[in-house]
Amino acid sequence: MQLEQLNFHHLFYFWRVARLGHLTRAAQELHTSQSSLSAQIRQLEERLGEALFVREGRRLVLTETGHLVQAYAENIFGLGQEMLGRLQGRSEGVVRLRIGSVATMSRNYQENLFRPLLGDAAVALTLESGPLEHLLERLAEHQLDLVLANEAVAADPRRPLHSRFLGSQPISLIGPARRWGGQRLRVPQDLGGLDIALPGPRHAVRSQFDALCMAAQVQPLVRAEVDDMAMLRLIARDSGWLAVLPEVVVQDELRSGLLCTVGQCPQLHEHFYAITTPHRHRIERLEALLQAAPALALAEQGGAGAAAPGALR
Repeated sequence: MQLEQLNFHHLFYFWRVARLGHLTRAAQELHTSQSSLSAQIRQLEERLGEALFVREGRRLVLTETGHLVQAYAENIFGLGQEMLGRLQGRSEGVVRLRIGSVATMSRNYQENLFRPLLGDAAVALTLESGPLEHLLERLAEHQLDLVLANEAVAADPRRPLHSRFLGSQPISLIGPARRWGGQRLRVPQDLGGLDIALPGPRHAVRSQFDALCMAAQVQPLVRAEVDDMAMLRLIARDSGWLAVLPEVVVQDELRSGLLCTVGQCPQLHEHFYAITTPHRHRIERLEALLQAAPALALAEQGGAGAAAPGALR
């Protein structure tokens, strides 16, 4: 059977009966007769060449094929409900949020931001990471609802996008507590000749850090350059070197006392932006999340040092 031969009206009726498990109740809900509903489901079964229900007393029970067709129908009509809800400015059924983030962004920051959604049974998340330009192309084509980045997007009338500032946090010098506990270093003045791991050249703060070292005529011994913040976290934890990174990346290690903050540079901050298309249809849960972003993205501060209220870590 070809797709154009599939009667989606019949499939919709099957979906309602499968959900309710009762032909009479489904007929009442659909404002049709029980015999008409039964006939349309039989036509669907004939087209598919498989039985979808078997009778057990007064109950209709899905066959193995029926369960498979129901799973696909849930996706088809669930997405239809979601589409209508989004177009009408409200949520209906499960809301799918498709979010991209640049590969250099802290996974801890993202988890702190998304944590309220993890316990929401009405939300299904799709998270992907990649180069900013690739994500922006997918956003412009409505394949993503939001892109998280650590830099704003330049204005371009050919591709109108909106960069919403979520907050910022200082970049810190982090070291193993067993060696650096209780010590403080000036950044960058005291870094000459010290083993250090840095964000890779693509990271938004790397050029700033290099410029500071050049101005201070300081040359640290760069042992690693890492784009991925999750990998930089592991290197900071296991190498014994100093590392330059946002504290949120190593929030758990700071809290446990495995790592400590050795210094900070007031000139270095990582900024966070939510990039959206300006005329996208409103997604209520996403709007609420972005409104609360500065508070939600706070790392749990136990063991990571004090922070001012509302300040990102």
